[in-house]
Parts: sequence; structure tokens; C-alpha cells
Amino acid sequence: MRRSSLKRWRLLLALAAFVAGPALAQTVLPDLSHHLTRLPKPITAKNFTFKDLDGKTRSLSDYRGQVVLVNFWATWCPPCRREMPSLERLHQKLQGQPFIILAVDQWESYDLVFAFTGQLDPQPTFPILFDSKSQASKQWDVKGLPASFIVDKRGRVVYRAMGGREFDHPEIEQIIRDLLKE
Repeated sequence: MRRSSLKRWRLLLALAAFVAGPALAQTVLPDLSHHLTRLPKPITAKNFTFKDLDGKTRSLSDYRGQVVLVNFWATWCPPCRREMPSLERLHQKLQGQPFIILAVDQWESYDLVFAFTGQLDPQPTFPILFDSKSQASKQWDVKGLPASFIVDKRGRVVYRAMGGREFDHPEIEQIIRDLLKE
């Protein structure tokens, strides 16, 4: 597929997902999983630097010493749309802990993401970053969306999840609390 055709296709998918709204993602998909895969051997997380919704530049390395949940997503991805509220609920539960969620949007515009997040309940209060060229997802070897990784305080990827998750599930929350104790 030519690059211009691919861009048009992505734009159409994003528009269709935006028009359908969050209710579509809630009714068409099966339940979200809560299983995370522990890596047999932790790997050093590759750093990235992007602007967030507020225009602030953020790097993964800024959060060394914290547990970081890195979530690669896009508004046109139904499971991504569906898991976003659970990310916010987890963020709220762990407020005040050395824990942060970095949601890295792929290929999309500020206006589209801003409009989408305005529809969510609860609305995200964690940083949403813009990877307009999908650079970080290539470095992190992301094969599809959503893809999530948990980085420990030492900057190592220790868990991953491919596909949608219910991030505020007690099992995932416990995994993160255990990492916070290390």
C-alpha cells in the first residue's frame, strides 16, 4: 500500500472510531483480560522523548526510580479505547505512589486525541504522549495495538501485555504494588 493510501486509511479508521464513540468499543468487544506476561529476563527499556497533550516534553528516563506503565495506543483501536478508563482508575488508585502511566499515541493528531479523551469517563489525568512517526513502538518492537509494558524502578521492562487489559483489576494492581516495594 502506498504511503498516501495508508495515511488516508488510518485517517478513515480514526474518523470512524471517533464517530462511533466509546460506546461501540464497550458493546462489540469481549471482556478485557487482566493477565500480564512476566519477561523471563528483564530488558533495559529504550528511552523516548515526546510532547504530551499540554505541550510539555517528557522522556521515559525522567521517571527512573518509579514504576512506569507504558501503553502504546491509538483512538482508532477499539481495545485501546476500551481500556483507557481502566488506566485512569489505576492511576487514581495509585496516586501518591512512585508510579506513572505514559500513554503513547501512535500516528494521530493533537485535535483527534484531545476530542477522544474529552469523551471518556473518567477523563485521563496521566500523560498522553504523541509519537507521530511511531518511533518508540518500533524501538520497543510493538507488533500491534494496544501494547503495554511495565518498567521497574531500575528502568527494566519486566512485564508486557499485548491486547486490551482491565488495568485496575486487583491482580494487575498487586503486580504494580509488589514492584513498588522493590
